[in-house]
Amino acid sequence: MNFHEIRFPASLSFGAIGGPERRTDIVTLANGFEERNTPWAHSRRRYDAGLGMRSLDDIERVIAFFEARQGQMYGFRWKDWTDFKSCAASAVPGFGDQVIGTGDGAGDTFQLVKTYASGGSSYARPVKKPVAGTVRIGVDGAELTEGSDFTVDATRGEVLLAQAPAAGAEVTAGFEFDVPVRFETDLVQVSVATFQAGEAPNVPVVEVRV
Repeated sequence: MNFHEIRFPASLSFGAIGGPERRTDIVTLANGFEERNTPWAHSRRRYDAGLGMRSLDDIERVIAFFEARQGQMYGFRWKDWTDFKSCAASAVPGFGDQVIGTGDGAGDTFQLVKTYASGGSSYARPVKKPVAGTVRIGVDGAELTEGSDFTVDATRGEVLLAQAPAAGAEVTAGFEFDVPVRFETDLVQVSVATFQAGEAPNVPVVEVRV
């Protein structure tokens, strides 16, 4: 996987517009009813990095970042300011925010996930790019200590516990995370005149599977 473990400048992604995308195949039957199916198990996020640029210095930083990634060649981390925590946007991540698994007495590795729930339905999103140093883990309501009780692979979003949780013990987590993305273009066109006139360049970014 061609991926650079570096984050797009967070100050520039702050003004970006974007969010989750789903793919749904819809077939209308002869009787007027519909059949709806999706080939995607997980949503995919898209953003426009150009909207966060406010000065010529910002343009220079984006071009440097783009060139270092060789356009679409290498993926990178992206901070989605609308959704980058295991908890509410106004809260601080805690070790009990998300249930990431249940102990069976043998397994000691757990994937970080964030669950989105509404009504009786929910969606569990795998979190593959947690921010190092922000992950907090709990087992059966007791917080663990990173380093001695668990370690985190910040490139895969996997938590390795020093001791396998007992059968039925709930494993929980709190964290901040980035979105793995790449540029969706090999061309960035910028005009100083139009930028100074208030027209932002189009720099599309799309989530990648890792």
